Amino acid sequence: MRNERWAVVGVTAWGLTLTQHLARAGLPVTLLARDEREAAVVAVERTHPARTTSVRLPESVTVSADPAVLGGARAVIFAVPAQSMRGNVQRLARWLPQGCTIVSAAKGIEVATGLRMSEVITAVCEERAGAVVALSGPNLAEEIARGLPATAVAASASTEAATWVQTCFTTPRFRVYTHDDVIGVELGGALKNIIALGAGINDGLGMGDNAKAAFITRGLAEITRLGVAMGANPLTFSGLSGLGDLVATCASPLSRNRRVGEELGRGRPLAEVLARLGHVAEGVPTTKAARELAHRHNVDMPIVEAMYRVLFEGWPPAEAAQSLMEREPRAELRL
Repeated sequence: MRNERWAVVGVTAWGLTLTQHLARAGLPVTLLARDEREAAVVAVERTHPARTTSVRLPESVTVSADPAVLGGARAVIFAVPAQSMRGNVQRLARWLPQGCTIVSAAKGIEVATGLRMSEVITAVCEERAGAVVALSGPNLAEEIARGLPATAVAASASTEAATWVQTCFTTPRFRVYTHDDVIGVELGGALKNIIALGAGINDGLGMGDNAKAAFITRGLAEITRLGVAMGANPLTFSGLSGLGDLVATCASPLSRNRRVGEELGRGRPLAEVLARLGHVAEGVPTTKAARELAHRHNVDMPIVEAMYRVLFEGWPPAEAAQSLMEREPRAELRL
């Protein structure tokens, strides 16, 4: 197994972290950059200073901008922003080895189509790729790069593929579980970013931990309702890719989405916040996609609706928060 080569597409913080992790686990791995300039920077620096401060790629990692390096890979990880997943897969599809395992490390929903990342990959690759595996969970890249303990879920319709990815990724500091509910795992990973934006707004407004706990809990209820409507197992959202990821992303100062929300709560405009962030905040476009899916499946998602109005219609965050508190009382447990 340790001789089966991996390739990682995407010099993102997560892509760099996954590359480092696989190399530390003793696997041969190649990192594919966007262009020669980016590849040269990472090859010399063994990191990308604009992406992360904790990753240091071992010398065993090959860095290249030539798509032909994908040719000998047993598995290819796409660690790119969700809204650029389709373009990246389309650009590289002809270089993918026939039947290779493709791992999606992106957490989002394609705005234009409402498709999950595994669905986008499958639609583009058609018969060329083998199994598609979604890797998700409470995975703050900075902590994993520093070697702190973490867990993840490898979800696939192929038990064999999920188990193989689990075996490759598992180390004494990174524990991986398998799952067959790809819908639930991907929706949990994508939708929690919307709730993290709102949790950050709560912090920016100084509304306290009681309000934040309530917001996270009701956010999980909304995620579960949409997930069930789309065919997911409700129990999935109590697991690592649901509750686990939600807690980490809403609580950690390392979370980009929580940070964006906090700045919005302090009164800064979205465009300014995103420009200063310098990274993608997946929750912003995912809010558009989730709102459309909620309408399509006739699912009540008041938090998503409020977040959409804050992000795209200029609704003041404090008014949005108050509107949620003033909704008509109802029973807690309902789907």
